[in-house]
Amino acid sequence: MPPKSKYRRGYPVAILIGLENDTASIWRVYSKIVKPEKIINLEYYIKTSNAYYNFYESIINVLRPILREGVKSVLIASPKTSDHNNNFINHIANHHVWLNQEKSKIIISQITGSAKSIPEVTDLTRKPEFKKIINETVEKESDFNLNLLEKRLNKAGSEQLVLYSLDDIEKEIVYSSDRNYKPEVLLLTDKFLSRGINRSRVQRVIQIAENKGVETRIINSDIDAGKRLSQLGGIVCIRKEISRH
Repeated sequence: MPPKSKYRRGYPVAILIGLENDTASIWRVYSKIVKPEKIINLEYYIKTSNAYYNFYESIINVLRPILREGVKSVLIASPKTSDHNNNFINHIANHHVWLNQEKSKIIISQITGSAKSIPEVTDLTRKPEFKKIINETVEKESDFNLNLLEKRLNKAGSEQLVLYSLDDIEKEIVYSSDRNYKPEVLLLTDKFLSRGINRSRVQRVIQIAENKGVETRIINSDIDAGKRLSQLGGIVCIRKEISRH
């Protein structure tokens, strides 16, 4: 069972990038707290050729493992005097087309403010505007997961592509019971996770899914994607067929 302390911070919600003239501060946003991930100093690259290219690439390299976990909502905070936000977004468009493709698409939003230090992040996260933008960004991301789910449900053989019961999902993720399919995305609502019954079991499944590289997203029950998941029991595992070629 995963350590209890992990769940005191809540579930992963988004990535916050504080872009200043001299640094990029990357934070993990959870449903209950915000945790620092990495600070990247432009000074380290400024004397090299293509300094800003290398600076932005270093940000992408920090984001890669977080994105692979399933978090695709990104909020960029920068002061009005900084052009880094637009430059960084242009860098993604020009050099990382994969981040705009359906399966790996990230949803980027922007907010004016500083996120360089813990006090600044604390002030930023208390603003109603921050909460509003985060909610809108996560909802857009959740819609992509919902679209993937609906596509698999409408595909021939959908009974093999989508699992609904905790028993079946546990067999699939923990024991890799089917050699013809493999788990691709695990989706569940926050209400399903918070239920007292089977909670430790669900947390174990989530931890093993993350360890195996299965994208895992916990979705607010009150948004459209969460309501749809609730109709399906609160948890689903989207699978894909293993190619034999």
